[in-house]
Amino acid sequence: MINIPRGTKDVLPSESYKWQQAEALARKICSLYNVREIRTPAFEHTELFLRSIGDDTDVVGKEMYTFNDKGGRSITLKPEGTAPVARSYVENSLESESLPLKMFYFSPVFRYERPAAGRLREHHQFGVEFYGGAGAEYDFEVISLAYDFLTGFGISSLSLRINSIGCPECRKSYNKALREFGENNKQRLCETCHTRLETNPLRILDCKVPECKEIMQDAPKILDYICDDCAKHLDRLKALLDVAKIPYAVDPTIVRGLDYYTKTVFEFVTDALGAQGTVCGGGRYDNLVESVGGKPTPCVGFGMGLERLILLKEAIGSPFEPCACVKVMVVSQSPEYADDCIELTTRLRKGGIRADCDNTGRSLKAQFKFADKQHAEYAVVIGGNERASGIYTVKRLSDGNTETCGKESIVEYFSKR
Repeated sequence: MINIPRGTKDVLPSESYKWQQAEALARKICSLYNVREIRTPAFEHTELFLRSIGDDTDVVGKEMYTFNDKGGRSITLKPEGTAPVARSYVENSLESESLPLKMFYFSPVFRYERPAAGRLREHHQFGVEFYGGAGAEYDFEVISLAYDFLTGFGISSLSLRINSIGCPECRKSYNKALREFGENNKQRLCETCHTRLETNPLRILDCKVPECKEIMQDAPKILDYICDDCAKHLDRLKALLDVAKIPYAVDPTIVRGLDYYTKTVFEFVTDALGAQGTVCGGGRYDNLVESVGGKPTPCVGFGMGLERLILLKEAIGSPFEPCACVKVMVVSQSPEYADDCIELTTRLRKGGIRADCDNTGRSLKAQFKFADKQHAEYAVVIGGNERASGIYTVKRLSDGNTETCGKESIVEYFSKR
């Protein structure tokens, strides 16, 4: 037997309806916000992620699935969805469209890391990207969209945390202070943070090593160093969240894990799955498009993992809508009426009725057992009398109640039920 690779998971037919409900709600919410779908390839040139994410991040340094293709080109399975959208925006000259341009995506992403509940080596993201809006109003819209989706999905045990990591200019003074703090505590930091101390000290704040996390709790706070423009941007976002009555807390420790972020960063977090974890993370990245060869373009967005979201919904006891079952199972009294069953099933389907029939030659009793396993609501039995008269007996399987209906009106009959 060939087993599934570690860190991946099959979505079985008995579970797929949960994913469909999450995706359907996401599409509905995005439609309300005038957000349109974009689809990008599962793999990109490795250079895209080196230039956008940053080569001193854990994602690039430890987690990417990178290989040379048969043409000798370095290719990477995408570890996140934002950089590919930026590449597509530049390559397809989407700046020529009316801005702001609002996009969403569903995408598999690939990261080589230790598998955990809701965190697989292949997982799936729902993401939103807004291009061309520089004001905090667009940060608010993105957060509001995520909030509406999460609460609409029945996830209420969440905490929204926001921060500003400033712009490249005001981060210079912060990086200086952070580097001085790191040098004074260098012996206690991990080897990876020694490198970060030289290349990008902000990354130390995102280190997952417990000792480093403890040390950095006493590090200088970014909000003490941001410029007036960045401070006003954060204040405007806070005011909009207050007006919309979206609860939040300012958390100066949030930096996010990728280098392209500027100004606003945010996370929706929960402890419903045990240790506190992020359900949705995002922020602003005004320099991303320029880093991949485009014109300076303000951007803001988020990404959330669908596996983790579904686990969370189940963990807090928020029920999924029952799976849409077969409405009608057409049952034959004997194999000689199989064609009659196929004909009626086809008629029902063309009329928009969810219908099925058995084509394996099961006995009448076995067909009714199959109907129960498929959670069918009704059964229509076809035998000699039904073929001759064109009048069918309809049985409601929940209570055994029966009625009759003519062949020509059968679609209308079920359309009303």
